[in-house]
Amino acid sequence: MILKRIGIDLGTTNILLYIPEKGIVVNEPSVVALEVSQNKIMAIGQEAKEMLGRTPDSIIAAHPLKDGVIANFGITKSMLRYYINRLSGRVRLFRPEVMISVPAGATSTERRAVSDAATQAGAKGVYLIKEPVAAALGAGIPIASPSGNMIIDIGGGTSEVAVIALGDIIASSSVRVGGNRFDEAIANQVRKKYNLVIGEVTAEMIKNKIGSALPLKKELTMEVSGCNAITGLPESVIISSSDMTGALREPLNEIIAAVKSVLQQTPPELASDIMDKGVVMTGGGALLSGIDTLFTKVIGVPCQTAEDPMLCVAKGTGMAIEHLESFKKSVLWLK
Repeated sequence: MILKRIGIDLGTTNILLYIPEKGIVVNEPSVVALEVSQNKIMAIGQEAKEMLGRTPDSIIAAHPLKDGVIANFGITKSMLRYYINRLSGRVRLFRPEVMISVPAGATSTERRAVSDAATQAGAKGVYLIKEPVAAALGAGIPIASPSGNMIIDIGGGTSEVAVIALGDIIASSSVRVGGNRFDEAIANQVRKKYNLVIGEVTAEMIKNKIGSALPLKKELTMEVSGCNAITGLPESVIISSSDMTGALREPLNEIIAAVKSVLQQTPPELASDIMDKGVVMTGGGALLSGIDTLFTKVIGVPCQTAEDPMLCVAKGTGMAIEHLESFKKSVLWLK
């Protein structure tokens, strides 16, 4: 298979790869399991995620990205090489051109790290696209129009808030708060209230099953197992959705503060467009129950979740690489 172009959503929680005319072909956790003594990669993706919190001392299972940027360069490079090889084969005639989404708040050093990792993983040319722009493209927002559009992209490590018009960002804010912080807040609450220590996989499961941004009319409960913080022995407790709503308040308030700050920076004409059209929410964090209702209530602008919010950045990145010539001037970021 001659693979010439790949779009990559290099997320803190998941990595998604898009091939023109085929769509999203890879959607796996961005987790790598490493054998410590030989510094050798044992597993990548779903297989590695299943090892999180379960490995002996000789193996480390971890996310090579933190807060939307590269935390471990070598492992990120190996992960990218693994997926590029998986799609195009180890022996290939052409090195593919790669488009990668990067948080709008990433520093030039962080952007350079992404570019270098992809080049060393086997890419011929590397282009970077700002995550809010990719999310807007993937959500079907006409970013080239002079009319203003607002996007809130809540990923695993970062939340990006941006107002986009005429193909570029007019006002934006990037906060290093996302789905992972939601999980941490839940784990802390369970430990504080129930003296139960749980892992990140269990915290994520709680968030997906009974987590809510607003109190639910009918409270949900769930049995959770972990270690008792005092005795260290295994234990199960019943937790409720109202506990989780309280735990999520603080990280959600940080995202709301970023949304308000972007709205304050927005020129009046564009603010009027946003009031008419509302705000589009993307990213895995937008799947949290009641989050769109909470944001609508607090900021006073209608908010709605995009279709397939977790796939929007990957789709937008893929669209940008598919029509590279059209996007080179407006969308792409100089490395």
